[in-house]
Amino acid sequence: MLITGISPAEDPLGDELFALQKAAYAIEAGLIKDDRIPPLHESLADLRAQPLRWLGAVDEDGRLTGAVAWEESDDEVDVNRLVVHPDALRRGIGRALVKEVLARAGGRRVVVATGRDNAPARRLYEGLRFALVGEVEVIPGLWIVNYALLPS
Repeated sequence: MLITGISPAEDPLGDELFALQKAAYAIEAGLIKDDRIPPLHESLADLRAQPLRWLGAVDEDGRLTGAVAWEESDDEVDVNRLVVHPDALRRGIGRALVKEVLARAGGRRVVVATGRDNAPARRLYEGLRFALVGEVEVIPGLWIVNYALLPS
């Protein structure tokens, strides 16, 4: 697996990333029993308009199997999205992508949010030593949990 910088503005990568995001968030929607996850309903133009930095995981066949996107400031990195292709789950792709973001954080606080009932994502972040900060009902009936990893 190769982890490399990507951009949803690149063609045909944008279409591939868009399809990957839809497939990954459909899995999360099933886990949390709610399909109101905002990126699940984005258009390709919406995806391309997001002010995010991206890394992608590419397999031996050149297929995009996962991606992570984040926003950053001088003191914080906010992991905005982590998506793994449904055919590539449980292979360490998500972990590798998050670890690469952590390596690039340069000692800054790193935060992430996920669906409260998304047990696989929660295990991933907790396994990487993220601490649960709290949970919030972002829209009626849709709960997310917030995690933070403080600089060591």
